Amino acid sequence: MVHHADLDYDVTTGLRFHPIEIIISMLIKMAAVAVLGPPVGAVVAFEVILNGMAMFNHGNVRLPSGFDRILRFLVVTPDMHRVHHSIYPRETNSNFGFNLSWWDRIFGTYTAQPKDGHLEMTIGLRQFRNTAQVTLPRLLIMPFTGKQGTYALGKRGT
Repeated sequence: MVHHADLDYDVTTGLRFHPIEIIISMLIKMAAVAVLGPPVGAVVAFEVILNGMAMFNHGNVRLPSGFDRILRFLVVTPDMHRVHHSIYPRETNSNFGFNLSWWDRIFGTYTAQPKDGHLEMTIGLRQFRNTAQVTLPRLLIMPFTGKQGTYALGKRGT
C-alpha cells in the first residue's frame, strides 16, 4: 500500500516501500544467496539491474510511442508500468513486471493502455486521495492502520 499510495508517478515511487517490507525482502534475498551461493558479481549485478530498472520504469518520462511499443516487447517501460499504479483494480492487477515485460504476457497480466489514457488516468489508491494522507509518518503506520479499501491483489474488477 505504501508504494501504491503515491499520488504522483515519478522516480521516487520506485523508492517508496515500507521499511519492514524492505527488511523482509532483504532477508529473503540473503536466504536465497546463502542457499544458492551465486557469485558476488551476480548478486551485485542483480541489485544494480533491479534498482536501475525500478528507477527507469517509475520515471516520469515519455518515450516516443513507436519506440515504447518496440521496447516493451523486451523490457518494462514507464508507460507500461504506470498502468499498474492506476486506481482501477483491473489495471493495478496488471503489468507487475519491473524488468522483463514478457512475464506479464506469459501470465496474462499485460494491459497495453489504461482505460482513461496516460494523461487522464488517476494514480494511487482510492482511499488515499490527498497529500495529508500520504505524509511520511502516515506512510510508516499505514500497513497497521490504513484502510485496505477495494484494492486487493488478484481481484480483476473494473
